[in-house]
Amino acid sequence: MQRIVAPLVSLVWVLLLLEALGGLWIFCIRLAYEGRTPGLVLHWWAGWALTVLYAAYQWQHWYRIAPFRARLDYVMGLIAALSMVFTLATGIVLGLPWWHAHMPAQYPFTAIWSGAHNVLSMLTLTFVGAHLGAVLFRDSQMRAAKADEVGKR
Repeated sequence: MQRIVAPLVSLVWVLLLLEALGGLWIFCIRLAYEGRTPGLVLHWWAGWALTVLYAAYQWQHWYRIAPFRARLDYVMGLIAALSMVFTLATGIVLGLPWWHAHMPAQYPFTAIWSGAHNVLSMLTLTFVGAHLGAVLFRDSQMRAAKADEVGKR
């Protein structure tokens, strides 16, 4: 439990929640209000902050859990990490037109990047949740096994 509430991972969780809610807001508002996207700049800057903090977190996390093992929690974590990297990358690419000239219509393949970003966002949230669930399940199984071992003595 200490790992889940450590300062760096807590910041990553807060930014991930902000990004998820902000992304859903932008997606729904764009559909409802003919392409306007209030909150997009905040979403993009929070995405940059999440990118930096996630890289720092992942570096520490991998150093602690390496080497890779063929277990459910590792597989879910790998899928979550890869989808997070691609989601962050597509989000940064999507923000470049705003950054360069506030003219996303002139940026090539905007619809493709946007679709990829939206789908990858959902994939990331799904597998981050699955990874967390697998880790918590594994930890509960380990606690139960230790309790059984202590009870048999």
